Amino acid sequence: MTSDELRHARDAERIKQVASEFGFLACGISKAGFLEEEAPRLEDWLRNSHHGKMGYMERNFDKRLDPRLLVPCAKSVVSLLFNYGSDRESHSDSFKISKYAFGADYHEVVKARLHGMLKLLRAELGDFGGRAFVDSAPVLDKAWASKSGLGWVGKNANLISKKVGSYYFVAELIIDLELAPDGPTTDHCGSCTRCIDACPTGAIIRPYVVDGSRCISYFTIEIKDAIPQEFKGSFDNWMFGCDVCQEVCPWNKFSTSHQHDDLAPNEQLLAMSKKDWIELTEEVFENITQGSPLKRAGFEGVKRTIEFLSQASTGEKDS
Repeated sequence: MTSDELRHARDAERIKQVASEFGFLACGISKAGFLEEEAPRLEDWLRNSHHGKMGYMERNFDKRLDPRLLVPCAKSVVSLLFNYGSDRESHSDSFKISKYAFGADYHEVVKARLHGMLKLLRAELGDFGGRAFVDSAPVLDKAWASKSGLGWVGKNANLISKKVGSYYFVAELIIDLELAPDGPTTDHCGSCTRCIDACPTGAIIRPYVVDGSRCISYFTIEIKDAIPQEFKGSFDNWMFGCDVCQEVCPWNKFSTSHQHDDLAPNEQLLAMSKKDWIELTEEVFENITQGSPLKRAGFEGVKRTIEFLSQASTGEKDS
């Protein structure tokens, strides 16, 4: 091994140590470059309008496939997993909220840790260039995490790990520091189709392909339009997001509850009953969702979903 290779390996190991110190569940490294295998898949997904009205998915197509267009001179993609697993539940008589939204907005929580990592690593390894990303830029997070061996992209299109399941956020540091890369792992979905069989709206149209325009998360978070009547009775009380394809995944028997104080559950949110949500005022909404992912749906979006769910449970028809 040459001196450069030794340095690349040493730096990679130190980055993984620092990631652990900052509370990340796992860290893997890939060489920055064009995602050749993902290009036709993304193109096909968009061509078939599986992104629905998420117009932002059509933008920056080239940047999604090559991080060097996002970070000039990028040499490495450092992928990280941040646990949001929880054994907590919403009020027993309430609408359902995805586990990732139980606490504070993950964008802020995870990005703060990434910036802390960058500061420490630059002090130790030199003033290298790079940027931190947490699900808010044209980066194919799961593809990079898979390339770096943190898991495989499963039939439900989530990143799945044999060690820790899939209840975690995926983030990246894209940097111009050359590092020893890790290799990908293998697919362990096997013949299992539990996620496909359980999807309430049939959004997993075939193994490894999710029609985003049929996903409950899409309807409850991404769009502001009326929810199509064809899905009435299919939401299983999900008010914000949906965890069904993760709940049934056998690998999530290895998931654990996180211990992050900055991602602690919002007790006011979890204590809300169906009656509380139905009678929700904008003032109460603003109070209980301070710093919450639910802000993304907004008061009107949440009320629209609640009305849709309430109509489904009573059999009420639109006037």
